Amino acid sequence: MLSAKKRCTTILAVALLTLPGLAGAANASEQANERTRQWIQQTMKDKRIPGLQIAVVEDGRVILSESYGLANVENRVPATRTTLFPINSATKSFTGVAMMQLAQAGQVDLAAPVSRYLDDLPVAWRNIRVRQLLAHTSGLPDIVDQQGLVGGASEADAWKAVRELPMAAPTGERFLYNQTNYGLLARIIAKQAKVPYERYIVERQFAAADMRRSTFGDSYDLVADAATMYSYFPRKTDAENAEPRLSHWFYDMPRGLWAGGGIQTTADEVAGWIIALSNGRLIDRARVQTMWTPEPLNSGADGAWAAGWPVLAKSPDRQVAGIGGARAAFVVYPDRRLAIVVLTNLVGANPEGFIPQIAEFYRPSQAKSEAKPAG
Repeated sequence: MLSAKKRCTTILAVALLTLPGLAGAANASEQANERTRQWIQQTMKDKRIPGLQIAVVEDGRVILSESYGLANVENRVPATRTTLFPINSATKSFTGVAMMQLAQAGQVDLAAPVSRYLDDLPVAWRNIRVRQLLAHTSGLPDIVDQQGLVGGASEADAWKAVRELPMAAPTGERFLYNQTNYGLLARIIAKQAKVPYERYIVERQFAAADMRRSTFGDSYDLVADAATMYSYFPRKTDAENAEPRLSHWFYDMPRGLWAGGGIQTTADEVAGWIIALSNGRLIDRARVQTMWTPEPLNSGADGAWAAGWPVLAKSPDRQVAGIGGARAAFVVYPDRRLAIVVLTNLVGANPEGFIPQIAEFYRPSQAKSEAKPAG
């Protein structure tokens, strides 16, 4: 039999759910969850995605967390909620938070030139502002090209080579995505915090957001419970017009560039991190809003990124994101109090492309809900 205390708790819970507003909200969320389940399974079929995790955050709590498919196809290993997926360049959002934490602690001035924190920089690099590294408006040459690291096989060789390259654009003139920016940010974090970049993230973000499984690494590292990465892109040895086939995808992320793409994690843990960020446990709420504000260009126009976050849409329906490796994404809708995380093991899945449809199941954008039919 239930104790008196448990009976009262049960009666209270049932009574609350019978209130029209609460019952209606719970029913709406479950309907949205069911539509999302159907959408995800159809999308996986259409895009031939082997494995996927999804987490939906609404009003500061996770209301859906599920996994589908296979973490490893050839050995029929199922994807579970504890499978680790690389988020690649979405790691930059964590680096953005790290810089805001240091700014909040008075250890970094985002408006200061990079040369305040790093010595022995090329002359053309010295007056770039820290915030311009975060927003990819520095104009720096990229340490990574289509063949991988520039200048040779080692990371040290690449840094020597990139220092000798001309600027790709005048600082602040335009958005130019590159990995040099985040390699320098990792060095600033390590110098100002007096610990390596990855240790800072583990201690100040993973621990604070209860991300116990999250770690760092790439395809060549031995990471327990990590999903295998795949693609349908043709191999160099494939005949012309060969039928696409599922193959392994290998990527190399040097330790010095982990700030731009090194995290492996789960959708659950990213969702918990977003909740911790939104409720002020990682940085104060006002600083979160600053972090999500687009960095202006020299012309006064907004750039494409804020401090570590791509800005997908501005007022009245703000959307900021972390996007990585053409296979992982999370989108935060601050004005809707909604966030959606989708991690996959297929390069080319591009979940940032179908997350907006999922968001419409939960809280449609104001612009769409107010749109009038033509005619």
